Amino acid sequence: MLDEIERMLAARPRAVLIAGPTASGKSHLAAAIAKQYDGVVVNADSMQVYREMRVVSARPSTEEERRVPHRLYGHVSAATRYSAGRWLTDVEAALADARGQRRLPVIVGGTGLYFKALTQGLAAVPPVPAEIHIRVAAAAEEIDSEVLHDRLTRLDPETAATLRPSDRGRIIRALEVFEATGRSLVAWRSDHRAGALASDEALRLVITPDRAWLHERISHRAEAMLGAGVLDEVRRLVALRLPPVLPAMKAIGVRQFGDHLHGRCSLDEAVAGVKTETRRYARRQETWFRNQMADWRSITPPAALGAQAG
Repeated sequence: MLDEIERMLAARPRAVLIAGPTASGKSHLAAAIAKQYDGVVVNADSMQVYREMRVVSARPSTEEERRVPHRLYGHVSAATRYSAGRWLTDVEAALADARGQRRLPVIVGGTGLYFKALTQGLAAVPPVPAEIHIRVAAAAEEIDSEVLHDRLTRLDPETAATLRPSDRGRIIRALEVFEATGRSLVAWRSDHRAGALASDEALRLVITPDRAWLHERISHRAEAMLGAGVLDEVRRLVALRLPPVLPAMKAIGVRQFGDHLHGRCSLDEAVAGVKTETRRYARRQETWFRNQMADWRSITPPAALGAQAG
């Protein structure tokens, strides 16, 4: 595969972008490219940014991070409500740093929205303070979506008109943005923030693995987490008593292994739950890549990647 990529790199792109479903070997590929081309691996995974979650998010090991430079891995606290906008700011700095060192940025991950923000830009919606997000979510718990939509219509008719009454998640998002800023979500989205990298400046690759092969790797990784210390990691994370609405607390494995630690399920049931949820997540990722990245170069991971995750 590297021979093929070497031919693509002859055009001297400003960066290499590697997207792919979880456990498809993308992190291993990114590190191999970075090592061969004096590059730096830059994270584009929304869960690998949290420092307390190396094992549960399948972040590169400390040894892997020593072999080639890695950026934006474990650089924020799990108590942070990290966002695509925050990542875009951080990746702009990482790109500038890589260019200053004459290193090739190899941006890798499975969060499609990050790649979209990088190459197409992002609506300039400011981050919502955690306390407002928690308050709005708590107030909405016992209220039907249609009633929430009526409330949004009274406060922000412009945004409400763009949403179905059943679209609960987006309605809550619009309510919290209005409460935090006093401004319509539609109005914020009209203030577009440019991306940091034009599509034609980068070599864009998306890994499309065989489904059975991917499921086998997902299964192997879920089991390997036990030997890597996932139970201790989740125990420490749970002990922080973070609000369950924070993104870090929604990572696959946190709830399943947390349930086991609290005696609500066996260890085998927790591992099985992680496998099931990871397979579902991989399917959602593949759907995004198919619909949003149709013009990216599709590559099949080589068998030589073996059990390497990423």
